[in-house]
Amino acid sequence: MLRYLSAGAWAALLALGGVRATVLADEVPDHPIVVRAARLLDVARGEILTPGEILVEGERIAAAGRAVAHPANAQVIDLGDATLLPGLIDAHVHLFLHPGSESLQTVEESVPERTILAILAARDDLMAGFTAERDMGTEGAGSADTAVRNAINKGLIPGPRLRISGNAIDILGGHEDANHFNPAQHALSNATYANNVEELVAAIRQQHKEGSDFVKIYETGPDRMQDGSLHTPYQYTAAQLKAAVDEAARLGTTVGVHAMGEPGTLFAAQAGVASIDHASQLSSETMTLMKQKRIPAVPTFAVFEYFATHGEAASMQRESALLDYKVREFKKQIAAGISFAVGSDVGPFPHGTQARELELLVKYGMTPLAVLQADMLNGAKLLGWDGQIGELKAGYYADIVAVPGNPLEDIRSVEHVAFVMKGGAIVKSPPNDR
Repeated sequence: MLRYLSAGAWAALLALGGVRATVLADEVPDHPIVVRAARLLDVARGEILTPGEILVEGERIAAAGRAVAHPANAQVIDLGDATLLPGLIDAHVHLFLHPGSESLQTVEESVPERTILAILAARDDLMAGFTAERDMGTEGAGSADTAVRNAINKGLIPGPRLRISGNAIDILGGHEDANHFNPAQHALSNATYANNVEELVAAIRQQHKEGSDFVKIYETGPDRMQDGSLHTPYQYTAAQLKAAVDEAARLGTTVGVHAMGEPGTLFAAQAGVASIDHASQLSSETMTLMKQKRIPAVPTFAVFEYFATHGEAASMQRESALLDYKVREFKKQIAAGISFAVGSDVGPFPHGTQARELELLVKYGMTPLAVLQADMLNGAKLLGWDGQIGELKAGYYADIVAVPGNPLEDIRSVEHVAFVMKGGAIVKSPPNDR
């Protein structure tokens, strides 16, 4: 059967030949490690410490500050003129997608082939400094993300800590349905159908049974710009979304929604979802509810920029108009004081390049510190790891990255991660430190 794999999957298989050796080399050391650099970011206080040191014992941070104890048997890693940061968090990824036609990927590529590519995507994201991610739907690959998450957790393959949603949920003829294919071919939807409350509850229970950590629901789409404004139909009423939120809560989890604009974004806020992703259009009423209920928006600028600069001329023109609208609305959202988490929607553009999202958030109005706090503090809360990741503090997982220079002065430094530690295991380091 392997002879039917695409060229990309063949390349993935060849690359996987070295994965096991890499993982073995990156097991948690049995001795303490002191990581030091010119600077360390205390992200909660918004303060750069100079210099910075972190004592790592096993998979956890034992101490962090300007100076820490150096046990006699400690390995010291001096990263020089760099800044130590908590591991980056991407709250909106698609491990099962890659650049190219999304619809054709799900038709032409088998689930085993897409799973191989997802494994490589997870590795690429980790090497770029993303030590935790929320995978927002396999886009037709069912619960295959359960296997990827479990393999990472067992140390079989490298990758970020993952919260996974499974296949995501959509209505018949909705945003992720196979709407433009020959009906006689019965092309499958990229999400699980649920057309009423009973079907929503059943889909949530089935996905939970198959290993999902949270629920992803498509609430709006398709999108179009008309007379300078975004128009996007809702897919579920506020009452239907509330039923989904209640069922997720019963299972001890949450609901994140794809919601581009009104009234779907308002319905999502009324229902009390965990996040409103994309959030290109938020009314004053919606933003008031989001602040009251502490619901963050996840803007995903990187994917909008990618579509506005890649593709056919007519498509790029449409996407550019949507991006310009989104930027104007984002500035209103900042002024309104809603909270944000950082998610890139990576997958349609290459994995491992999504740190661009942080740069775009600064470009369009946030300060570098606000972006890093949204990424690390709000990201940790959204993923359900508050108090475990997102800060360089004693007792937290030793998820540590190092970037050149000072990211509070130039956020672009996060696109040049030189050192990555996840749970005390060094997965990337400068050549002279290997």
